[in-house]
Amino acid sequence: MIGDRIKLARKKSGLSLRGLADALGGKVSAQAIGKYERDEMTPSSGVLLALGKALGVSLSYLMDTQGIELKHVDFRTKANTTGKDRAQVETTVIEWMERYLQIERILELDSAEWDAPISPPRQLATVEGAEGLANEVREKWSLGADPIPNMTELLEEKGLKVLIEELPVRVSGFTCLVKRLGDQADLPVVVVNKNASLERRRLTLAHELAHRVIAPDCLDEKAVEKAATYFAGAFLMPAEHVRREAGKHRSQFGYNELIGLKRLYRASGAALLVRLKNLAIISESSLTYAFQTYARGWRSDEPAQLEVQEERGEREKPHRFERLCYRALAEGLISLAKAAELLRSPIEEVEAGLKGPK
Repeated sequence: MIGDRIKLARKKSGLSLRGLADALGGKVSAQAIGKYERDEMTPSSGVLLALGKALGVSLSYLMDTQGIELKHVDFRTKANTTGKDRAQVETTVIEWMERYLQIERILELDSAEWDAPISPPRQLATVEGAEGLANEVREKWSLGADPIPNMTELLEEKGLKVLIEELPVRVSGFTCLVKRLGDQADLPVVVVNKNASLERRRLTLAHELAHRVIAPDCLDEKAVEKAATYFAGAFLMPAEHVRREAGKHRSQFGYNELIGLKRLYRASGAALLVRLKNLAIISESSLTYAFQTYARGWRSDEPAQLEVQEERGEREKPHRFERLCYRALAEGLISLAKAAELLRSPIEEVEAGLKGPK
């Protein structure tokens, strides 16, 4: 409904009803905006355009042309999120999904079906049970025991919608289901914070995958989060492979060896150390010593970031939506201006993407 969209966008902007009325230059009153949000009145096209400009959202978003809404919203946060944070993220996802579903409809494509490796989600008796579950998912998807070169591409291939977006600093990740009109299946969506390092984004994606395969009520809330974190480490760093590369039992590691291992698995240095402890390759005391000495800052600052050596984010960038837009453009199904609107890119940049460099 239009009212829900206006209210969500207003919260994203951090404006009160009176603040939004002021931003509109007195075009409508705060009382009228309240009635719009409660669907007691419908704004005119002129007011809708003014609202979109003031709130920084598109007209199609406000008009709710596809009737989509978010369900089972589940944030991964470093601290409690504010209402403004949540509204910003939800608005971003809805706007993006509006564009994604629009291009799929233009190309007459069914939205990619989620290839759930475990259905229904698994009941775990312990946090450590996530180890076997990670192995089972790898087996179902025929991934073998090698490191995963591109988590983003893997999840897109399996039908998850993946968005990498600049999010509030308190939000590391976000997962939800997108409900569509009629009896169409809900679409699972994962959003990760673009401002995080590539290593941490990969871990967030694996963590969100865990929440698609672990039953949410099998353990208490904190234990489910720990199980998802355990799953992420096991999924990205398979036990058999880690023991072969690092050894079965170690008393100590050199810095360069650890950096080499984290680059091999494309995981964060802190997650690698925890994984070594979980596999009993190092002891609990060795892990504590590491975080008190050479790895003291690894939980907040990633050592030897992968993106220092790679073009920023390119190896883990979602490509399906962009690819579909260029397909529709090449086939003459959409104009250059429409493609630029969908991609949120300058026309010159989109044209260069179509024709190639001069």
